[in-house]
Amino acid sequence: MSSLTTNVGCCSDSGWLSSFFKQCDTPECCSGCCSALRPRYKRLVDSIFPTNPQDGLVRNNMEKLTFYSLSSPEKLDRIGEYLAQRVARDITRHRNGNVIIAMEAMDQLLVACHAQSLNLFVESFLKMVHRLLECHEPDMQLLATSSFVKFANIEEDTPSYHRRYDFFVSKFSSLCHNNHNDPDIRNSELFILKDWLRFAGLKGLKGVVRKTVNDDLQVNIWDEIHMEKIIPSLLFNMQENHQSSETPDSPQEETTPWTLAENCLRELMGRVTFGHIRSVIRPVLKHLDNHELWVKSGASHVFKVIMYSIQVSFKVLSPPKKNPEEITFQEKGATKNSSFTKESKYPN
Repeated sequence: MSSLTTNVGCCSDSGWLSSFFKQCDTPECCSGCCSALRPRYKRLVDSIFPTNPQDGLVRNNMEKLTFYSLSSPEKLDRIGEYLAQRVARDITRHRNGNVIIAMEAMDQLLVACHAQSLNLFVESFLKMVHRLLECHEPDMQLLATSSFVKFANIEEDTPSYHRRYDFFVSKFSSLCHNNHNDPDIRNSELFILKDWLRFAGLKGLKGVVRKTVNDDLQVNIWDEIHMEKIIPSLLFNMQENHQSSETPDSPQEETTPWTLAENCLRELMGRVTFGHIRSVIRPVLKHLDNHELWVKSGASHVFKVIMYSIQVSFKVLSPPKKNPEEITFQEKGATKNSSFTKESKYPN
């Protein structure tokens, strides 16, 4: 009896059962569950991961998983949750190859599926992005930002009521100020890495604005708490340009962080509504004050970009305030077109 128990182990590697059973190496599985007895969505997810992560995503099995997700949209939330569990485990074990495969699979499922249950799937996706952004490895932060930008460009069919982007605004803003310093990296590579991380932060902020600005159910991106982070992040990268562009009325080619930041500011000002203009302008003025940038040419360039980008219907100059002495004189019965002097303020 003991020999039979030994030979018919669920995670046996030898014997005729090896063709039917698969060795279990996942901690979520209850001490050696049978692969054939596991839910189908888990088996499909597991099949997209190759034995050697360097081989990349298994395309044929990914197509099967996508077809299954489209045929059974009610399983999307479970697929997303299981992928999120695998990513969390692989990050802990430093299996970056499997993390890249999981994020690629998530990206493809987000593009392919537009079911009503997509909201629950997106929650798992955002948890994965959140976890990657908290990593100290720049490659993982860049991977997370790239996936988030792809997600931001997707138009969802169903609204979301409880999704929040506060963490992403804070994290992407911190990346915009990144000054990565690693003694193990050469100066030339360090400079390029710093630009990449700033690029990622700027694109992430651009994605957050694009995802939330037209959705009344999302967090109000125009709130002061968000603008106080977004605007300084854009201006910080713009001020590093010592030669302002000669065409502030047209977008720049996004080859450097400052050109991307300038284009982000253009898009932000192009989307702002009349009631939120003040919440955008106030952080601009505060940033210029705090860093004493008024005496530099960059301040005038910033306002040129703002004025060229703001909607035409909002470009209204308020009339100059009247001189208090003139108001006093008019209140005493002067006509509207009467000339005014200090001597005529108190007529005889």
